[in-house]
Amino acid sequence: MTQRGRATRSTGRPRDGAGPRGGDLAARRTRLRAVIEPVVNGVGYDLEDLSVSRAGRRHVVRVIVDADGGIDLDAVADVSRAVSAALDAAEETGGDIVAGEYQLEVSSPGVDRPLTLPRHWRRNVGRLVKVTVRGAAALPGQRGEQPTGDRQLTGRVVGADDEGVQLETDDGRASWAYAQLGPGRVQVEFTRLAELGEPDEFDDADEIDDSDDIDDEDDVEDEER
Repeated sequence: MTQRGRATRSTGRPRDGAGPRGGDLAARRTRLRAVIEPVVNGVGYDLEDLSVSRAGRRHVVRVIVDADGGIDLDAVADVSRAVSAALDAAEETGGDIVAGEYQLEVSSPGVDRPLTLPRHWRRNVGRLVKVTVRGAAALPGQRGEQPTGDRQLTGRVVGADDEGVQLETDDGRASWAYAQLGPGRVQVEFTRLAELGEPDEFDDADEIDDSDDIDDEDDVEDEER
């Protein structure tokens, strides 16, 4: 089973001038996505999330990418270089993209990220997931025993396609359309990880940080997502 842990590479890029402390972070995020998403897709990955925040005198641009089979440190480094080069080129030709100094952080999704799209469920086949089933009828073997209504369900993902997901629970196997499901949450099974010989997904030893330290006295401002 593929490790879904986090691997990060950070790169600091100085710019002429410090740039304004304020500004519309939502609009800046939109401009950044327009530059970054085609680059990520072009090297074969999906852009799962992008956020931009202020940390003292610089911006922090956080990019989360993923792919079928997961993404390792080498891939993170490749994406980081490609995105950094694209931002450099965009600023040279299009002006104010980041404004001032920025720190670029590229990482893979952690297990705490919700499953909201078909590809998220597909990439987590074999994992135990907790999810809210909207208007859920009774499971096999329980027909007529429970009223219809939203409820929490924990099951192992045994299949997923563009239409829905199949879960194996203590009460049997059932299929659900994505419209019936809230965001799924992967449940960490330390015993199962040990049996499979997988590394601890919360291990931060794989993190790479090439950036300068952010001043301790500078508080990170609210992110726009």
